[in-house]
Amino acid sequence: MKVYFIGAGPGDPELITVRGLRLIERCHVCLYAGSLVPAAVVAATPEGAHVVDTASLTLDDIIGEIKTAQTQDKDVARVHSGDPSLYGAIAEQIRRLKALGIEYEIVPGVSAYAAAAAALGIELTVPEVTQSLILTRTAMKSSAMPPGEELTSLGKTGATLAIHLSVRNLRQIERDLIPLYGEDCPVIVAYRVGWPDEAYIHGTLADIRKKVQAEKITRTAMIFVGRGLVQDDDFRDSALYDAAHTHVLRPKTGRASSQ
Repeated sequence: MKVYFIGAGPGDPELITVRGLRLIERCHVCLYAGSLVPAAVVAATPEGAHVVDTASLTLDDIIGEIKTAQTQDKDVARVHSGDPSLYGAIAEQIRRLKALGIEYEIVPGVSAYAAAAAALGIELTVPEVTQSLILTRTAMKSSAMPPGEELTSLGKTGATLAIHLSVRNLRQIERDLIPLYGEDCPVIVAYRVGWPDEAYIHGTLADIRKKVQAEKITRTAMIFVGRGLVQDDDFRDSALYDAAHTHVLRPKTGRASSQ
C-alpha cells in the first residue's frame, strides 16, 4: 500500500502530468481538495473507487481515511492543486505517514505561477531586468512568516514576487512594497488560474487594490509584483543563443574542428 501525493496543476485538467493521471486512474482510494481540484481529474478514478472531498476534513480525518485504505491494502491518490511542494500542507501528512510506517511518493504538478505566466505570454526571468522569482505569502490568519521572510525584507532584492494566499492583504502589500518598488511598479493579480473563469487584473502598486475590490476578488488569486512583468522590446537578448557566446555544446569553429 502506498500514498501518492499528486499535483493536479492549477485548474485545467489537461495540465496534470501523465504520471499523475495514470496513478489516479489506478488508485481505488482518492482523497482530493474539492475546492481547488477539477472534478474532471478525479473522474478518472477506476469504477467503484472510494473518492473523498477533503475540503471539510481535518488532518486526523484525512489520516483516518488513509489508515482505512492501509487495512484494505489499497493505494491512495492524495490529489492536491498545483504542485504539492508549494503550500500543499503535505509535510504534516508525511510526518503522520512516517510514524505509521506508510510508504509515500510525491508526484510534481504544474504550479499556478507557471501556468499564469504561460497564459500571460511572458517570461518571468528577463535578461538584465529580473533574474529571480520569489514565491512567498503574507501572514494573515495562517501561521506567521519566519523572521527575515517578511515582504519588507524580500522586497529589498528587487526580484519579481509571486505572492500566494494574500489577495485580501493588498493594503499591507502596498505599504510594504511601495517604498521598495515604487508606486508605479507593475502588478498582476491572477485569479483562478487555469479554470474557465480565470482572469488577470493589471495595475500598479498604487491602484491594484481598488481594481481588485471592484472585481470582488477575495480568494484563489496570486499577486505578481515586479518590473519584469511589463515586457517591451527594450531588453537584451540572452547569451544562450548568442552567436558570440560559446559553451560546451556550441564551441568555437576552430575548437569544434579539432575534436
